[in-house]
Amino acid sequence: MSSTVIVALILLLQPFVYWGTAEAKPLLVTGSCRDDGKLNVVIVMCDSFDGRLTFHRENETVALPFINLMKRGGSLFLNAYTNSPICCPSRAAMWSGLFNHLTESWNNFKGLDPNYTTWMDLMEKYGYYTQKYGKIDYTSGHHSLSNRVEAWTRNVDFLLHQEGRPVAKLIGDKKYMRVMKKDWKITDKAKTWIRNKATNLTQPFVLYLGLNLPHPYPSPSSGENYGASTFLTSPYWLERVTYKAIRIPKWSPFSEMHPVDYYSSYTKNCTGKFTQKEIRAIRAHYYAMCAETDAMLGEIISALSETGLLKSTLVIFTADHGELAMEHRQFYKMSMYEASSHIPLLIMGPNIKSQVISSMVSLVDIYPTMLDVARIPIPKNLSGYSLLPLIQAKTENNIPSRKQHPGWVLSEFHGCNVNSSTYMLRTGKWKYIAYSDDHSVSPQLFDLSADPDELTNVATKFPEMVQTLNRKLHSIIDYPKVSALVELYNKQQIIKWKESVGQNYSDILANLRWHQDWKKHPKKYEHAVDKWIKGNSNL
Repeated sequence: MSSTVIVALILLLQPFVYWGTAEAKPLLVTGSCRDDGKLNVVIVMCDSFDGRLTFHRENETVALPFINLMKRGGSLFLNAYTNSPICCPSRAAMWSGLFNHLTESWNNFKGLDPNYTTWMDLMEKYGYYTQKYGKIDYTSGHHSLSNRVEAWTRNVDFLLHQEGRPVAKLIGDKKYMRVMKKDWKITDKAKTWIRNKATNLTQPFVLYLGLNLPHPYPSPSSGENYGASTFLTSPYWLERVTYKAIRIPKWSPFSEMHPVDYYSSYTKNCTGKFTQKEIRAIRAHYYAMCAETDAMLGEIISALSETGLLKSTLVIFTADHGELAMEHRQFYKMSMYEASSHIPLLIMGPNIKSQVISSMVSLVDIYPTMLDVARIPIPKNLSGYSLLPLIQAKTENNIPSRKQHPGWVLSEFHGCNVNSSTYMLRTGKWKYIAYSDDHSVSPQLFDLSADPDELTNVATKFPEMVQTLNRKLHSIIDYPKVSALVELYNKQQIIKWKESVGQNYSDILANLRWHQDWKKHPKKYEHAVDKWIKGNSNL
């Protein structure tokens, strides 16, 4: 996108930006013939975008013109978090408005029922025209066999590499722009829909665009059910990255790593030696992938601007989770560290303040916010809270009062690459991370104001704060009980799957992503699975 277009968009945004005490008046639709006062909504949700890039010092490492455009023209949330740092469960929380333990969306294989009533279903029922493109990924039954078996067997007494070693790969030349072709294809479809369909609607619309970027690319060398450990981009996008601004993350010695972190690092194939050049390249390529994501967001904003719909449309940009990109000796997500759990959340549109918001929010807040925008009654059982009171320049008199957003967020994880159910309570300057049954794995406590890189666990230094936060966490979720439920589910699933594959069980197990390690001692590892199934269980 040219600088001329970006400047034009900035000027176009000015009419509905809230400046100081000036009154922001709702704008009428200019791109269609309806006049019901309801806003259109466009939500662009990408995959694996570190939310700190929208405001953190690392924002200086890569050019993100359209994210910065949204910052200038709308509300930026400084403390937005995923409710589960992995694809399917995080999206299940967003589409349901409920914490994962309430819907039992445990891993990438276990999400919502396909017939679950989402906020988009309700908006359609109340008169909105709805359209989805791209990655949805919130229902059960998807992702690779390796992914689900690794999640089911995470508590088995073995330690195996489950991913390919993370690598950076450059393709094409300085003119090669469309690297993630699948994402560009669906972005083009969404643009065409805006220009040809949305402009002719006589009802408000909601458009959802789900992108795969900046998720790492598949690594076929990992085996038949390969993972995704390749950070792939082209020189075109890499030129948007400022190499000298890239920080090389500090790593704790193996002897000082939390046991769950070590398990994650090992299964993600990150315990080997990495040079600073390798780490910098991985991070640079990841930032370049973020720049390509930003360009797709820009295509959607531009289409809305060109059709006159931008002035009557609420635009939301977010992600399912972040990307560690070699922080804490890991890549991928599946962690409560900031790079993995902190997501971007920017909202711009008519009557939206131009501001930075420090309130704690999470993906479950999208559901009630969407209903609030559509003036649909918000169910009282939701885990989330409407964000409209935080972002509106002027509250409409005919909208009923909403529940006040609490000063905390919850995130939980029950999937692969982590050998314990994990629970994060984020409040104030504190991040408290509890595990499993509340006693077999030691908790972590980080003071993010003094230690933003989360290198020093101060749980033993502040035992009273640990007790306070643990009581608060227990009041939100009975996490030892939830951990036990997940353990039971995992055993039931592996037994059911074993019966379904019959005599092929041993051969299939040996050829999953852990095949290189498994085939060294196949009988030993299969016996470990059987022993785990029988242990402490009536199954």
